[in-house]
Amino acid sequence: MERLIIDTDPGVDDAQAILMAAAHPGVKLEALMAVAGNVGLEHTLRNAVTLTEVVGQDIPVYAGCDRPLVMFQEDAAFAHGSDGLGGCGYVPQRRTHESEHAVNALVRMVNESPGELTIAAIGPLTNIAMAVRLDPEFPKKVKRFVIMGGAVTAQGNTSSVTAEFNIYFDPEAAYIVFEAWAEAGEMIEVIDWELTRRNSTPGALVDEWLKIDTPKAEFFRKLTANNLKVIEQRYGRRMLFGADPLALAVTLEPDIVTRAEEHRAWVEIRGMHTYGQTVVDWLDRLKQKPNVRVILELDKERFHALLEQGLR
Repeated sequence: MERLIIDTDPGVDDAQAILMAAAHPGVKLEALMAVAGNVGLEHTLRNAVTLTEVVGQDIPVYAGCDRPLVMFQEDAAFAHGSDGLGGCGYVPQRRTHESEHAVNALVRMVNESPGELTIAAIGPLTNIAMAVRLDPEFPKKVKRFVIMGGAVTAQGNTSSVTAEFNIYFDPEAAYIVFEAWAEAGEMIEVIDWELTRRNSTPGALVDEWLKIDTPKAEFFRKLTANNLKVIEQRYGRRMLFGADPLALAVTLEPDIVTRAEEHRAWVEIRGMHTYGQTVVDWLDRLKQKPNVRVILELDKERFHALLEQGLR
């Protein structure tokens, strides 16, 4: 049984990822750590609590950092709705979050169970960076660390041109995390934006899922309605991007990956036009030990099956 912590900024695709993880028989969800990102912390925290109710599991939820380390960035409410869940209007009725701060909880949990906890970070890396600052040995105590972040060939989805949203929202935090894992000799498993673009879910398949008659599928219908429209307006066809579900698919079933490469990578924090870019030494020119395993291809049918399983 994989013991899993999800650090998240829900978020339409975060919600899909959490539905997927909660439905997987091989995983015990230990905690959801909320962070500001797609929308503000007030919303991401409430959304994380909401998701524990939707999946019907007693998963502890912790409030994390409410802002980037250095610079405020624009959120992604245009795609996720002002509440982060597509304006679906779901308000948690019974549950609340824990009093302990997410960063303190992360440090406590990995020290209580060193080498036993996998972390999937599917939002900005602010909480993780702060955990590293509190405990420099943090990377060595994590079993696996999987992130949705980066645009490894600089084809980003933000105003910076070359950066991906999760990294760009807090580049300094991402820089700290990438360097900490490098110094520890550990590996970050990277699911990036370009992989997401290559593995979109076609509208016809989404429409089949929308016919599923379960409470979770009904939630999915409300969750994705606005997101489907935004994507179609921007890209010209009906589909969903599953950035965060891809990261969870790799976390839950590592053998879903069919091609990956290990390299040294950094996050750019000084460039005028490249601020927040994920820089990968693809040709290993600097001869430095790799700190990232970049996922390049995976079994798309298995991925879609996992997504559907989360709606049943």
